[in-house]
Amino acid sequence: MKSLRPAILALAVFVFLQAGLAQKKYSGPRPPKPDVPFLLHADNLVPTEVLEANEEKRKNETIASIQGASSPARTPLAEPIFLLESVKVDPGQLELWKLESKDGRRQLVLPDKPKKSGPRPLRLMVTRLDGSLYRVEVNEELENGEYSLSPRGSSQVFCFQVY
Repeated sequence: MKSLRPAILALAVFVFLQAGLAQKKYSGPRPPKPDVPFLLHADNLVPTEVLEANEEKRKNETIASIQGASSPARTPLAEPIFLLESVKVDPGQLELWKLESKDGRRQLVLPDKPKKSGPRPLRLMVTRLDGSLYRVEVNEELENGEYSLSPRGSSQVFCFQVY
């Protein structure tokens, strides 16, 4: 009887680990286009605005600007969730930036030498759901305003507005 206890215990641990490792297959909505983050609103997907930012070097700063004062992609959620079918865009390289609307465009001013009080990317959490499908969650509350997701080192931007 005592010799069976280790075997039963090992079997119980094995079954428990297998159950924990087995993930349910994702069955929610899927983005209709790859490499575009879609805002998740219940079972509806809203595409972000896909643009290229223009960079302008000034004395001690770089200004990244985007045409238009506001994005047509809007969400009421202070902590939005995105779904991304990744082919070329690496979800682990995405950064989220708050933009300022000024003179009919959205912009981000980055000092050449980063300052403690200067702009910083906001926190994101990326989770693989299924194959090349990723869930990108904003990990802090966003104020109302204009925002941009952008792959690090790229001028490609995916804009949206929190209202």
